[in-house]
Amino acid sequence: MFLITGSNGQLGSELKKLLPEAVFADVHELDITDADAVKDYVSSRKISTIINCAAYTAVDKAEDEPELARRINVDGPANLAASGAKIIHVSTDYVFDGCGHRPYKPEDDASPVSVYGKTKLEGEKKVLERAETAVIIRTAWLYSEFGNNFVKTMRRLGAEKESLNVVSDQIGTPTYAFDLAQAIVNILPQLSSEKRGIYHFTNEGVSSWYDFAVEIMALSGLKCKVLPIPTEAYPTKAKRPFYSVLDKSKIKETFHLCIPHWKEGLKKCLQQF
Repeated sequence: MFLITGSNGQLGSELKKLLPEAVFADVHELDITDADAVKDYVSSRKISTIINCAAYTAVDKAEDEPELARRINVDGPANLAASGAKIIHVSTDYVFDGCGHRPYKPEDDASPVSVYGKTKLEGEKKVLERAETAVIIRTAWLYSEFGNNFVKTMRRLGAEKESLNVVSDQIGTPTYAFDLAQAIVNILPQLSSEKRGIYHFTNEGVSSWYDFAVEIMALSGLKCKVLPIPTEAYPTKAKRPFYSVLDKSKIKETFHLCIPHWKEGLKKCLQQF
């Protein structure tokens, strides 16, 4: 039996479409920071595999709530990994400082520059320490028709305003949560202790937030003009990586995945609205 934690989030909601037979638990059903609760939940439901989508993802707020971020992003994954089940744990591009100029490989040194990134990296380490069969999937710039995300925000503001300023010097890859969910479903039957380790998954291609916003407006038929601005013109509490493109060679080769381009993912997502 599969358990999906953080089931009301973007990725969890997409997995509900693809794995309707799984057990879905959000914070109200299971507090992953409670080790005893996790142990009881997993054993009583005969869970064989956990897909952990639960995370503290409020990047700026985490700077003010480091202990809460740590409990959810470190203690929670550690408890799930210690349950004895196989685990797929979702992590982030924010484990990198963004000072590189080529796509980051899973084995590249991680040096996060925010509380969020630091707690996610620590959580990865706990999972690999405690679970015999563990796959960690780092992803980036996740969006879907569910929850709050960049695509929804741009569409809302694009309908309200004549122009918008969007950061143009942070580079990464937008990732449609459904495409990541589909990849996870394809990985599930291939899970084994021999394939344990860290992998990267985003859609294909490279974009800035500005490029992404321009494409959202165009595909949504919105006339709002998008204007590029540098990061310093839009200050935030937490520092973001300037370049966080992820190299997906390992996940494609190991699990035989074919990954769509980010523009294709965006088209599919907008059809759901």
